[in-house]
Amino acid sequence: MNATRDTLRPVREATRTDRLLAALGGLVAAYVSLAVADLVASRVRPEASPVVAVGGAVVDRTPAVLKDWAIRTFGEDDKAVLQLGILLLLALLAVGIGLLALRHRVLGSAAVGAFGVLGALAAVTRPDSESAVDAVPSLVGAAAGALLLYVLIGRLLAPRPGAVTTAGAGAGGEGWAGSGAEVGGGTESVPGAESESAAGAGAGTRAARADRRSFLLVAATTGLAATGAAALGRAVGSPAEENAAASRAALRLPRPASPAPPVPAGARLAVPGISPFTTPNRDFYRVDTALVVPKVNADRWRLRLHGAGVREELTLTLQDLMARRTVERDITLACVSNEVGGPYVGNARWLGVPLAELLREAGVRPPSEGGPADQLVARSVDGMTIGTPVEDVMDGRDALLAFGMNGEPLPFEHGFPVRMVVPGLFGYVSACKWIESIELTTFDAYDAYWVPRGWAAEAPVKTQSRIDTPRPFGRPAAGTVMVAGVAWAQHRGIRRVEVRVDDGPWQEARLAAEDTRDTWRQWTYPWTATPGRHTLTVRATDGTGATQPERRTKTMPDGAQGWHSVVVTVEGGA
Repeated sequence: MNATRDTLRPVREATRTDRLLAALGGLVAAYVSLAVADLVASRVRPEASPVVAVGGAVVDRTPAVLKDWAIRTFGEDDKAVLQLGILLLLALLAVGIGLLALRHRVLGSAAVGAFGVLGALAAVTRPDSESAVDAVPSLVGAAAGALLLYVLIGRLLAPRPGAVTTAGAGAGGEGWAGSGAEVGGGTESVPGAESESAAGAGAGTRAARADRRSFLLVAATTGLAATGAAALGRAVGSPAEENAAASRAALRLPRPASPAPPVPAGARLAVPGISPFTTPNRDFYRVDTALVVPKVNADRWRLRLHGAGVREELTLTLQDLMARRTVERDITLACVSNEVGGPYVGNARWLGVPLAELLREAGVRPPSEGGPADQLVARSVDGMTIGTPVEDVMDGRDALLAFGMNGEPLPFEHGFPVRMVVPGLFGYVSACKWIESIELTTFDAYDAYWVPRGWAAEAPVKTQSRIDTPRPFGRPAAGTVMVAGVAWAQHRGIRRVEVRVDDGPWQEARLAAEDTRDTWRQWTYPWTATPGRHTLTVRATDGTGATQPERRTKTMPDGAQGWHSVVVTVEGGA
């Protein structure tokens, strides 16, 4: 009998149940790996989490057309959808790794470790990586997952009495408990062998059940433990995040030397369904590439100003900025990804320091005055770069380094502690959040983040108007229906808004009072609605006399344009 060979290779044939459990083991190992990594990242740096690091790398390499589609389709939930997609892909890979481990236990565990290495590389190569310590969460998580998978598969591969081994393919077809004795190359029945075989099979079945119970117990225990640990880590938060939150809570905004003029009484229209003149911070749109909102400690924050035309490089603290002359202004911001009639526009009261004053003190001159730099490149703590024309920043408009929004310190989601605000330009070429550096250079010398991805290097805001009420496919009652909405053309202002019902003539809407040319304007039009299906269309004319073109264009490369329309069904009548 070839018992020695079988003892050296105590591996039996896998059953269908074994394969299902191996797939489950791969999923549990991947889950524990991510949970442990998340726990470690909460103590190191949340951005070092493997899902966040890999997700950031995916965002950077995603074609601009696909990014724009994601924003249109999922709105501000695009980041959650991306992370869910990454997790689903990891789940599929985990199932495959579990099945691989069933055939090659060490190789399967090594595959988990390989993914940990990839996560570590993604973390340390991110633009916002601070040190090699960012690799630790991925590596520790992978080690935990690999060890768990090795242990779980070991439970399934344990030899059992009566089980046929993969090595039992010899001449006699023998296994852990054979039913015959080898005699001269054949087999000979042995008295009592049948009963012994049956007993062995029963013992094997009992052992299999015990092994699977052990597998499930280990999987459930480690999974619950990892869940609890990760939840605790998220609840407690990282020390860096706690310090950042404390620095924001302790911040006291200075009183502006130049307060914003009072909003005219007629600028706020009391029409149900219309966008409020001032957008609350909680409702202000957010479009960026940060999967984890950076939480910067205001006490440690520094702004570096350097580059072509800068007489002497400057490094400023938040207190340095707040000690300067501060101004308060109402300014509407708009995202280039906003489609015709879209939601990515908002108006807020910003508090900050004039950027042009700071630049001039540093010796910077605009190109019109012979300055060598025509582009200002702002860098965020998360590695984002945004290029802004120096001429626009220094032409007299209220370009700000803002630290206040609607009477409070900037929310973390909107750039705390400091962000740029430049009226008249789309956000992707002006509104750098979490800013930490300003470099003076040229458009020829440097392409900011979005330019190589197909977006225009310069992008003034386009004249736009939107119908807020009635809503698309609404069913208002016949009679007088108040059509209302907003229009914007920052730094040019809005001169006129017109509404058309079906293919009828254009009718001038009533404009709310203008606050400044850098803010949107509300408008209303009382429509005598008749029963049936109708299309309402709006267009605006800006302060220069230019009217919105009819033809709709896509957001790329420099913003959408065209008339916004809604279809409604008026109810009532005979």
